[in-house]
Amino acid sequence: MSRLTALAFALVIVVAAPARGSEEPKMDPALRSKAKRAIDGGLHYLRGTQAENGSWSDSVGITAIALRAYLESHRGYSEVDGAFISRPLSFILAHVNPDGSIGETNQNRNYNTAVSIVALQATGNPEYKRVVERAQRFLAGLQVDEGEGYDRSHAYYGGIGYGGDERPDLSNQYMAIEALRASSFDPDSEVWERALLFLSRCQNRSESNDQEWAGNDGGFTYMPGYSPHGGTTSYGGMTHAGLISLLFAGVDKNDPRVRAAYDWIRANYTLEENPGSGNAQGQYYYYTVFAKSMAAYDEAVVVSTEGVEHNWRNEFAEKMLSLQNEDGSWVNPDSSRWWEGDKNLITARIAVALNLTVR
Repeated sequence: MSRLTALAFALVIVVAAPARGSEEPKMDPALRSKAKRAIDGGLHYLRGTQAENGSWSDSVGITAIALRAYLESHRGYSEVDGAFISRPLSFILAHVNPDGSIGETNQNRNYNTAVSIVALQATGNPEYKRVVERAQRFLAGLQVDEGEGYDRSHAYYGGIGYGGDERPDLSNQYMAIEALRASSFDPDSEVWERALLFLSRCQNRSESNDQEWAGNDGGFTYMPGYSPHGGTTSYGGMTHAGLISLLFAGVDKNDPRVRAAYDWIRANYTLEENPGSGNAQGQYYYYTVFAKSMAAYDEAVVVSTEGVEHNWRNEFAEKMLSLQNEDGSWVNPDSSRWWEGDKNLITARIAVALNLTVR
């Protein structure tokens, strides 16, 4: 092709391409405004339930998620806005442990440390750099590998659990990966490659899962060879968590593992239930990972395997608006398992999810 022809071809593309301002918005503007008001309502509720010590529910983990909801909201809250931001930060920092973990208890150390990293990183304050780096090392140290006597052939290799002697699981793995990604953990670390091996062994995709039990629907289980909903059944909460983990670990959208997970989501697209679970347990966890994974995948419209187009932002916002209580809170009315009866936790989680939706 001659330079003149190439130039002419490029000009045709420029002329034919729609102006940026004419692109269809990812979300209906009126609905985005309503969703922002819903976020404000949730944050207002949290202002009213914040304890004198700055915490919510006297929990480092819940406090960190609530703080993240403020820091990432469309209001652009920061430490200069007052005690409702500075006090929860002080509460979190007061629970930094000598080993780098962050939390008020030896239980759930991965969860608490991971969400604390994300909240501290969201402040943009370089004063917390050392705390974050030590917390990163703590999370990396939780990963099951040769140090714990496991070789690469073991199903648990590369996984992360609660932080005690528990088996690793995909939920803890996703939380750790999200935190390490948010805090720009060393991209060349072997932690990522080991994590991907564990993720592959949680996915029902026999082409990349070397476990005998692996099926081929592309969805994810809670841990290798186990689903709390029976056998090795794939379900929504873990499939969205798996998709987030793959993307945040640096896997390309065109990778077959990512495509398989996304195709499971397309085949099971719904906001009426946690698909594959058969009950209301963990419903709001599902809503949270749904929004996170869809934002990370970054497609405005999900086309189901039946050919139905879903603007996930619009549909997610509409669903959350319909579930919000008059006081601005959200809570799972059908199951309190996994802390989903705690209004502070669920309100914070949904505010985080809606923040991603309205961006």
